[in-house]
Amino acid sequence: MACFLVPATGAIVTKVVTKAVHAKEQASDAAMAQHGVPFSRKLTWLFNLLAGGSVLLAFEHVWHGEVTPWAPYLTAAGNPVDTAEMLHEMATAGVAMAALVALVWLGLLCVCHAVEKKAQQEQPDAE
Repeated sequence: MACFLVPATGAIVTKVVTKAVHAKEQASDAAMAQHGVPFSRKLTWLFNLLAGGSVLLAFEHVWHGEVTPWAPYLTAAGNPVDTAEMLHEMATAGVAMAALVALVWLGLLCVCHAVEKKAQQEQPDAE
């Protein structure tokens, strides 16, 4: 019904945090000298995962008539019983999907760190 709103909200928050981190990295000379993938780019990966999944889920809900272009937009919001069910779905399925995406992103960070560490070890010392 509205489970896609939870990862969509996470995507919005991630985008705001990404902008702040990127601005901080630009202001810092240490970040410019850093080798590897900047953290703001890693946050962009998380944003892309969350936003892409949310768009696909929203399309699926539109396809099944659960989201409409007229008020109340979410068909479950028109009936208090359906609203309770919708909120339960958001709290269970929506949070679970957002958490799973976050775990996948953490896995990507681990792989990225391992690749960066291996590349750094293979570089000859500049001494």
